[in-house]
Amino acid sequence: MKNTLLILILTFTTSLFSQQFSKQDTLRGSITPERAWWDLNYYHLDIEVNPDEKYISGTNTIRYKVLKKKNKVLQVDLQPPLKIEKVTQNGKILDVVSNGNAHFVHLKKKQKKGRYYEIIIHYSGYPKEAVRAPWDGGFSWKKDANGKHFVATSCQGLGASVWWPNKDHMYDEVDSMAVSVKVPKGLMNVSNGRLRKVDKETNTYHWFVKNPINNYGVNVNIGDYVHFGEKYQGEKGELDMDYYVLRDDLEKAKEQFKDAPKMMKAFEHWFGPYPFYEDSFKLVQVPYLGMEHQSSVTYGNQWQQGYLGRDLSSTGWGLKFDFIIIHEAGHEWFANNITYKDAADMWVHEGFTSYSENIFLDYHYGKEAAEDYVIGLRQNIVNDKPVIGPYDVNQEGSKDMYYKGSNLLHTIRQLINDDEKWRQILRGLNKDFYHQTVTTQEIENYISEKAGMDLSMVFDQYLRTADIPVLEYELSDNVLKYRYTNVIDGFDMPLQVFLGDKAHALKPSTEWNTDKIEGLPEFKVDRNYYINSKKLN
Repeated sequence: MKNTLLILILTFTTSLFSQQFSKQDTLRGSITPERAWWDLNYYHLDIEVNPDEKYISGTNTIRYKVLKKKNKVLQVDLQPPLKIEKVTQNGKILDVVSNGNAHFVHLKKKQKKGRYYEIIIHYSGYPKEAVRAPWDGGFSWKKDANGKHFVATSCQGLGASVWWPNKDHMYDEVDSMAVSVKVPKGLMNVSNGRLRKVDKETNTYHWFVKNPINNYGVNVNIGDYVHFGEKYQGEKGELDMDYYVLRDDLEKAKEQFKDAPKMMKAFEHWFGPYPFYEDSFKLVQVPYLGMEHQSSVTYGNQWQQGYLGRDLSSTGWGLKFDFIIIHEAGHEWFANNITYKDAADMWVHEGFTSYSENIFLDYHYGKEAAEDYVIGLRQNIVNDKPVIGPYDVNQEGSKDMYYKGSNLLHTIRQLINDDEKWRQILRGLNKDFYHQTVTTQEIENYISEKAGMDLSMVFDQYLRTADIPVLEYELSDNVLKYRYTNVIDGFDMPLQVFLGDKAHALKPSTEWNTDKIEGLPEFKVDRNYYINSKKLN
């Protein structure tokens, strides 16, 4: 009976802490053999959007470089209900074998290593409609106050293949891209990069992205837009900052978007030059909250400070800026410049970008304001599961990647204890991993190396467990006794505490340590370290 009960408990516990993944998860989330042999070079997405019917059709031309010989099956991804009508190479129709969202194109032409080839994918259908964009992706089919179509795409997590056929894995970014979108007369399409031309006869907008771009960063935004902009004198020269908003919202936008150059000034100081000068910077109004689409950042924060008028930190500092402008633009450095290879490492996007809000405050309002804000964000951390998720199945970790991630980085700033060195590390990340896809291990190793200290256990504790360190301590006459609990083996992060009004450096470990002190002063852990403390006597 005891054995049976134990088995039942273990089975129940396992079901709580494990997740079953399907073949589709693997096809989407892993670098399959049908993906590995070819490298993306160029896309030309050329589509027509019919808002009245909620229907799209068109082609995507994929140019690629052959990395390995003897491969003639190529995987592309497109999610139902959209359908591939045909795939051609050099005018010849190719066989396509589909397995759910993955489609395996059987090439006829010999694929020579080092050579470039193209395929053209013809597709059409009624794409998935977003229910709660941007968290639930797809097309948002809305109308503005004047009854005109107001349409936008969003697809992070769900995948770009929800609305266009592509190599839907983050490890391989295309080197450049053209986006051509035909829309009804009286409407404009805004996409990534720079507008090259408008075909007035067909009302087709042709955009071009000169820099590498991740697939979920590609977007279509359709509306009765008007444009205004400014020239920003940045670290790499003159940067075009362009804004596209609905006609009726122009005056509100001119006031609210004053946060954009303030953002650029703070982030170029802390993170280095804006990574996409060649493609400009845009804010584009959309019918959902917003998203970090590269060089085409979308905005729907209702012209309010904070997050839809709320301060996520409950400190007051979160109402000093428009959350969507600052957070989503911060992703231009962490997500679009530096992009994770696997969704399991999404904290590299969200942790650093949540921290960018703190950096914005630091630059414009001072260090104490920034500290108040990032520490205030801790109220949102739930510590339900590790920040890093399972690999190769397109699965992210805990939503704590935002606020726990930013507090991890804030804690590391304390450990380095040299703000200029910390700034140079953040800038160095964006310089040394410029336009690259990365793993969390590469980011962790870089920070440790540049900091001159081994931070591997700190990263392991905060990213790979759901546990927050607890400093247990005892105070008696002239003796402070302390140790870490609720930590991984060997965890020994240095710490600053206050004994009365005096700062005191500790080097705790999982073993009891003792320091001599004077009397019985009040004991307090420096608030800038994300740990808990517990007095035992």
